[in-house]
Amino acid sequence: MKYIKLVIKIADKYQESLIAELFDMDFDGFEQRESSIIAYIAKKNFGINDRERVDQLLGAYPGNGYIETEEIVADQNWNEQWEQTVKAQEIGSFFVKPTWSQATVPDDKILLEIDPKMSFGTGYHETTRLMLKALPDLLDGDDTVIDAGTGTGILSIAAIKLGAKEVLAFDINEWSITNTHENILLNGINDSITVKQGSTEVITEGTRVDLVLVNIEKNVILTLLEDLVVALKKEGQLLLSGLLETDLPQMKEELKDRFEIVEVYQENEWIAIQAKKIN
Repeated sequence: MKYIKLVIKIADKYQESLIAELFDMDFDGFEQRESSIIAYIAKKNFGINDRERVDQLLGAYPGNGYIETEEIVADQNWNEQWEQTVKAQEIGSFFVKPTWSQATVPDDKILLEIDPKMSFGTGYHETTRLMLKALPDLLDGDDTVIDAGTGTGILSIAAIKLGAKEVLAFDINEWSITNTHENILLNGINDSITVKQGSTEVITEGTRVDLVLVNIEKNVILTLLEDLVVALKKEGQLLLSGLLETDLPQMKEELKDRFEIVEVYQENEWIAIQAKKIN
């Protein structure tokens, strides 16, 4: 079968979002590189209208562009190639691994079995690591949690394994909902997590939770923040990521009247903000 290979220049912080959109267009292979994505699609699935659609998608992201487009003849197992890039790793209190990994789980780590879709990218981002590292200190037994923009469901699953009573996980992307359900089943905790497709409108009126987790791009956080604040108990904890170090001043300004900043975590240029609701 003939494939079209697109090499797209795009900043790292936008790659996960673009991959999700390309996946919905029937692209079925991805490689993430520094400041670029390589995307593959069967030639029969990529007509003129599809190329125009990709152009429209790229127009929503700053600093994007094609590096090259190439037609290739391929007889490859894209899933197998992609799986080779997803490795088991220790992240704070957790040992995160895909089901195809034969890695041994350390005795002192909590196992999270996560099989991410190709639409979620090929590795665990700094922001995910920051959230996982901070999470154990934020949860007490029987806490209730909202996981906004759940992705693979990894944070919801981690929260339950740390003792949370229940989690509401939501995401606007259909692939995320499917993948989250799959990963919940892999970890044997399907009775404790409610998964809904949508945004903050899926939060039942009157809901008040102990912890809100948000790992989404800054501008999306800002659109959801008011609804999430309403759903958080007084003195409840908010853990935000998907943020760059340069986003910190604006986020502090947004939070200052209703939250006390407890901690700012950082890995490379990425940060996570832990804040306690005071009003």
